[in-house]
Amino acid sequence: MNDATTNAGRAFPEGAGDGTRAVRAGLPEPVKHEPTLPGPVFAAHFHLPGDPTGPYTYGRDENPTWTLLERAIGELEAPGQDGVEALVFASGMAAVSAVLFSQLRAGDAVVLPDDGYQALPLVRTQLEAYGIEVRTAPTGGDAQLEVLDGAKLLWIETPSNPGLDVCDVRRLADAAHARGARVAVDNTLATPLGQRPLELGADFSVASGTKQLTGHGDVLLGYVTGRDTEAMAAVRRWRKIAGAIPGPMEAWLAHRSIATLQLRVDRQNATALALARALRERPEVTGLRYPGLPDDPAHRTAARQMRRYGCVVSFTLPTRARADRFLDALRLVDDATSFGGVRSTAERRGRWGGDAVPEGFIRFSVGAEDPEDLVADVLRALTASAS
Repeated sequence: MNDATTNAGRAFPEGAGDGTRAVRAGLPEPVKHEPTLPGPVFAAHFHLPGDPTGPYTYGRDENPTWTLLERAIGELEAPGQDGVEALVFASGMAAVSAVLFSQLRAGDAVVLPDDGYQALPLVRTQLEAYGIEVRTAPTGGDAQLEVLDGAKLLWIETPSNPGLDVCDVRRLADAAHARGARVAVDNTLATPLGQRPLELGADFSVASGTKQLTGHGDVLLGYVTGRDTEAMAAVRRWRKIAGAIPGPMEAWLAHRSIATLQLRVDRQNATALALARALRERPEVTGLRYPGLPDDPAHRTAARQMRRYGCVVSFTLPTRARADRFLDALRLVDDATSFGGVRSTAERRGRWGGDAVPEGFIRFSVGAEDPEDLVADVLRALTASAS
């Protein structure tokens, strides 16, 4: 097709923007009297006379609602590229586990970030129980390069959660491939509108769709995208074995929510930058991180590979008590975990015990409130928490 690009679905105009793709991603060809986005298909089994051929046989293997969502995710992660497959899972950790446990065997080595998502230490324990060597290094400064030799898989998380460090995906991917290792990138914080790991050389782009992709705090979802047929077949096989599948309602809600992704991301990113700038002026705030700030240590690397910098800002208040008072004083922000939702949330991350952060460390997820209202609420709460 000369005037359009496709990704296993309907055509987009050449050079279509993120908003155009988001609102139309994964939609089927229009049929008279049928809905634009068909409703969820609730089916454990399908009519299957004769030989078991065709796309839909049993509900643990495939579902038409997944198919449309997977097509949508593929169109956002790798616009205009053929041969990219997307697979959806019941949660982000289901997607993470599917890549790790389908690609690694006893005796293999894997490199993980030591400053990534707090469930990674649990993953490390399980991998080591299966006889897999686990090496770790920080995200910043591309430090994982130093422990890459002989590894089978490199796992990158950029920006890292919760510290918001950034590494050079292309540099690390090139180095890993030269050593015979595959590369997976956790793209949760960036979303495909902020960063496209497959275009940067990664073999897998993995994310929790629970966060900003769906953005309403009401869906647990994960996904894996990749273009290597053999590797993705192994991920698909793991999904079938583990049964880590999303319900059709969750898949439908996720697809519905993607339509507003570009609107939400642009609003939340702009407000996150405004909040970071305001926090920079407060003397009680230390360790402020946001990759979109020109003076952030990660900004130069982030600017080379990211188109948007995310909705999460992190910073530290002097003490645990000060952080708790600050959170209590907020009026427009929920004290809750997770991030990426339309309602702002914040938490003292140290309360979980799994992150190497100071007691007063705050992970702040910027929502879709009016920027002026949100910034004013945060500054007021900072002042109120001083005593």
